This record gives sequence, structure tokens and C-alpha cells, in this order.
Amino acid sequence: MATAAFVLIAYLIGSLSFAVIVSRAFALPDPRSYGSGNPGATNVLRTGKKLAALLTLIGDGGKGWLAVFLALRYAAEYGVDAMGVAACAVAVFLGHIF
Repeated sequence: MATAAFVLIAYLIGSLSFAVIVSRAFALPDPRSYGSGNPGATNVLRTGKKLAALLTLIGDGGKGWLAVFLALRYAAEYGVDAMGVAACAVAVFLGHIF
């Protein structure tokens, strides 16, 4: 049961769209509404705000690191094995994509 909770939390962390979050913080247009329509750092860069694009890139990379770090940190405490931690890595990736 703990493994399923870990995987779900990792997926939810991955689903955070830092392009949208950062764009709103910088009062930029929604990155899904211009350029390629992809909410990512490259599309945020198209606004000309390099800092916003950098923060988007760091946020997107950081959420992958955070999910795996948390899974590794708390796995033993909650009885989650190495396959569960690996599933968290896949889940955060899938959360980022979907």
C-alpha cells in the first residue's frame, strides 16, 4: 500500500507544470497559447524572459530529483523496496508528460 502512495505522490509531483507556474508569476502569457504550444522552458524562452525560462528548466528538472530523493529518503521507513523507488522515478516522468 505504501508503494502505491509513493508512486501516486511522485506522479502528482511530476504533473506540476513549472512553465505555467513561472509564466503566471512573471505575468507572461500562458505558454500553451503560443509558439509550439508545449508548456516547457523553450516555449517560455520565446517570450524573451531568460530568467523565466531558466526557472522553468530548474523547476522541471528539480521535480524529478525531488520525487526520487523523497522516495529514497522514506523508502525504508515505509517498507518500499528498490522497485518501488524505481516506479516513483517512472511515475514522476509520466506525470511530467501527461
